[in-house]
Amino acid sequence: NIFTQQPSYFGDLDETLPTVLQVFNSILHKCGLQCEGASAEPQKLEEKVSVTPGTMALQELRDIVLYLCDTCTTLWAFLDVFPLACQTFQKHEFCSRLASFYELAIPELESAIKKRHYEDNRALADLWRRISHSRKKMIEVFHILINQMCLQPILE
Repeated sequence: NIFTQQPSYFGDLDETLPTVLQVFNSILHKCGLQCEGASAEPQKLEEKVSVTPGTMALQELRDIVLYLCDTCTTLWAFLDVFPLACQTFQKHEFCSRLASFYELAIPELESAIKKRHYEDNRALADLWRRISHSRKKMIEVFHILINQMCLQPILE
């Protein structure tokens, strides 16, 4: 494991996690959703987002779903092979931030996918498969974090 060989990588991970959290904030922003306390930056008064997942262009919705799917799969793969990173994730309140994101974004994205009338049913099936995969990986990430930070210490 590279973290064992180079312990300073834990510091790099600690510095990188705010960027990972910003990915979720960015998706919320693009969907016209706001997660309270999720951003260190105040929202500009003149900034009013009128785009929602239900009203955005199909390609934009597809891009967001692909970005989310890639992010969730990568996070899951990283924590699955290196569960010691969970301590660093906990320092950044990752569980609560992920849960807030899930509650805000997933129902909106699922609803937008269900309500669209596609000429090509394959596009609908692909989007649905990817949002379902993203949802599953978010739950698995949460499970890894809870298992490593809460359950394992009790069992040991």
